[in-house]
Amino acid sequence: MALSTGGSLVAEDRRESFDKDPRWESHNNRTGVLVRKPVKQDFGFSPTHHARGQRAGELGGFVHPAAQPAYYAKRIPTRTLDHRLTASGTVNCTGRQFHVLVGFFNSNTLNEWRTPNTISLRLYGRGKVFYAYVECATSRWRAGGDNPRPFPFFTDSMTGRRQQKGFPANTVHRWSLTYDPRGNAGGGVVTATIGDATAICHLDPGHKQDGAAFNRCGLMNIMKHWDDGGELWLDDITINGRTERFDRDPGWESFQSRRRYQSTSVRPRYDFGFSPTRHSGGRKKGEFGDLVFRGDCRFADRMAYCADRLDQLSLAKPIAAGGKISLHRAVSDSTTLNWVLSFDSQHEAE
Repeated sequence: MALSTGGSLVAEDRRESFDKDPRWESHNNRTGVLVRKPVKQDFGFSPTHHARGQRAGELGGFVHPAAQPAYYAKRIPTRTLDHRLTASGTVNCTGRQFHVLVGFFNSNTLNEWRTPNTISLRLYGRGKVFYAYVECATSRWRAGGDNPRPFPFFTDSMTGRRQQKGFPANTVHRWSLTYDPRGNAGGGVVTATIGDATAICHLDPGHKQDGAAFNRCGLMNIMKHWDDGGELWLDDITINGRTERFDRDPGWESFQSRRRYQSTSVRPRYDFGFSPTRHSGGRKKGEFGDLVFRGDCRFADRMAYCADRLDQLSLAKPIAAGGKISLHRAVSDSTTLNWVLSFDSQHEAE
């Protein structure tokens, strides 16, 4: 770690290469107990009729948010941000909490909370209601959402806070998802509807130039730490102008969508500090890092640190830190980080 004051070494100068354990001060960074949670993925084709399509037969079931990907989707010819994309159908969220993506993605780039190469609806079940968001991400993992127009919000009369209006669960809703490469003055626009509500996402400047490739359309779990799962059902689906039938098994691709296992990616599990490894490119073995979760300052057991003790610093003079870092896995909305880093420089304190 490196801390400096204005670029000159006028105070304490420290360098840590982690060739051996520096025995930094720590709190709660090795939680010790390895928590395991059951994951149930049980979705795909079903002969049921929850989404009230024209005929019996639909897709859906029980979906769990988890670190490992799972999907049930139709293979499509590879499309890019230069192609028009459309999908529509009915959806019925039958209760409990769940978290899924419905729409276009790339089976070769499944990665984390916001997944590269996606144009989708993010559906978030909360029992009696579910919430919906528009989402897109480029091949470079730059993401965008429902801007300039999200799904409807309301102002809470008690708190004055602006909150999203949920859609009723246990109710069949029509939905649609359209990407128009010519919209937004040629920058690309995603339009989504649920019932008579509409949300719009204008791709940010430069995102279309990033490019993206889509080779699947269907239902996918959210890849994050373990969370509660629940059911939803989809029917009467049309993809790029072609109507899909579910009166019999359509033979879509199923990837880990029928399995049960135990997950150790459970928030908040901490397991970081000195390590004799060399993931982050230091000159020798030895570094600092590993598994970190976002904490919660309301609860002491959900906060953790491991750090070198310094004398009292202030904002009267600049301070700085530097080193090498290697990020192996991360959820970009800050929930879970799996990272290792090593420092090979100096730091200086007042």
